[in-house]
Amino acid sequence: MPESKVFLFRMIIPAFPRINIFTRAAGKITALGPVLVATSASKMWGWRVEIIDENNYRGPRDKSGFPDHEALQKENPADLVGFYTGLSSTIERVWELARFYKEQNVKTVAGAWHAHYMPEETLRHNIDLVVHGDAELVIQQVLINIRNNIDIWEGTSGVSFLKENEVTHISLSGIEGINIPDEDNLLTELMNSISDLSSLPFPDFGLLRFARMKIYPIGRTRGCGMNCEFCSVKGKARWANALHLFDTVKWLVETRGAKRFFIVDDRLEEDLEGTLEFFKMIAKKYGKKLNLVVQVRLEIAKNPELLKAMADAGVRTVAIGYESPIDEDLIAMRKGYLSKNMIEWTKIIRKYFWIHAMFIFGYPSKDGKGAVGVKETMKRFKVFIKKARVHSIQILKAFPITGTDLRKRLKKTGSLFPLSIVPWKYYDGNWIAFKPENMTVEEFQDIPLKIMKWFYSPFSFFRVCLRAVVFPIDYLVRGWKAWRDGWNRDAMKAYGSRLIRRWQGHKESKEFLENLKKN
Repeated sequence: MPESKVFLFRMIIPAFPRINIFTRAAGKITALGPVLVATSASKMWGWRVEIIDENNYRGPRDKSGFPDHEALQKENPADLVGFYTGLSSTIERVWELARFYKEQNVKTVAGAWHAHYMPEETLRHNIDLVVHGDAELVIQQVLINIRNNIDIWEGTSGVSFLKENEVTHISLSGIEGINIPDEDNLLTELMNSISDLSSLPFPDFGLLRFARMKIYPIGRTRGCGMNCEFCSVKGKARWANALHLFDTVKWLVETRGAKRFFIVDDRLEEDLEGTLEFFKMIAKKYGKKLNLVVQVRLEIAKNPELLKAMADAGVRTVAIGYESPIDEDLIAMRKGYLSKNMIEWTKIIRKYFWIHAMFIFGYPSKDGKGAVGVKETMKRFKVFIKKARVHSIQILKAFPITGTDLRKRLKKTGSLFPLSIVPWKYYDGNWIAFKPENMTVEEFQDIPLKIMKWFYSPFSFFRVCLRAVVFPIDYLVRGWKAWRDGWNRDAMKAYGSRLIRRWQGHKESKEFLENLKKN
């Protein structure tokens, strides 16, 4: 009896185009979504599955320093390659790889936010199929189709593909070639969604090749109902039950020796009852032995029960989207709160956790005139950060992500730079993507970095050394926790100072600004 062919599905998480704020962490973690899709694919008979995370990769490389896909393909030829397009800044790398794999006669599929909002662009760059929304079930049907040697979109829904060189969509109701004039309605009609997230298998990080995992991403919720103007995550939130996430953690601890976790949910407190239940289960089983990092909104300061449950479960760091200390910015963003309570809330949260504060600089006003001048904006950021005494900061420029109301607004007013001038590779928050208000392009490009340079002072190197010298006295006077927190904060600032110096001297930044001026 002849042996049946075993097919290979390779999931690729594309490389960042350059060093950015995520580079250091990316070498220790991976994206959760592609792992869940690959895990679902691995359950199919006759298929092997592997994940290549180009940002967490220690395998063979090509002359440019990227993972060597030619070598990978020679060793283990893929029959289907999937691309994660969660970050627009990596989409040009996806196009490059898709061209290579199409030349090898390999089928290609893409999913996540950029492909979802830009299906035609994606399909015209060597992608055979775009999956909208949750892809765990769609990928299984695609694998069945490939084994049966039929069109990969057969029997699927919520997908887009090219048919006779025209973009065709299959709605969730199975209607092919739908043509809805309103883009938002079209995308809603295409969105796959799994109603019971508790039915998903545990993420199989063993599918990663050439990767080193130190931090494990986990999640319980999908979607967000806050409707911030700058965010592309839309739709009513859905979640798995608390037990499912607890069992995921327990399984990763037992099978992989995992100790550090990042809960990737956009809003941890979306299902407050389930969140409390999860942290209480973790605290009962592990105490504070695990190290958890979470993303939350600042208003959790008003919930002492949640703060205590998080702390008891080993949450050490909270990443909070402060966005701006300027009320006019917060109103334009539709953030849902103003600045008057932000310092007070921060003081409460700081008693429990290390706070990583995330800000957006240069947010465009509704009237196009700007809220305050550039000097006043810079001053308010510095004053707020100093008063808040957060442990680490991240300041990105406002940039119009695909699918956001912000992008639509800037496009309508003519403020958005065309992709011919500012291509997708610059959409990581470190580069200008639209005409700024009340400031020059040089100021918009440089000031966020100047604020971070002020915060991540080079003098932190000396403070790290000084803290080591005075440790015995400081330990006796203030205790271990106070000394450790101070040392960690200065060490983080010292590392940040080195990274900022690398950014500041980057030749690409000067060339980028010169190109903007010409256009």
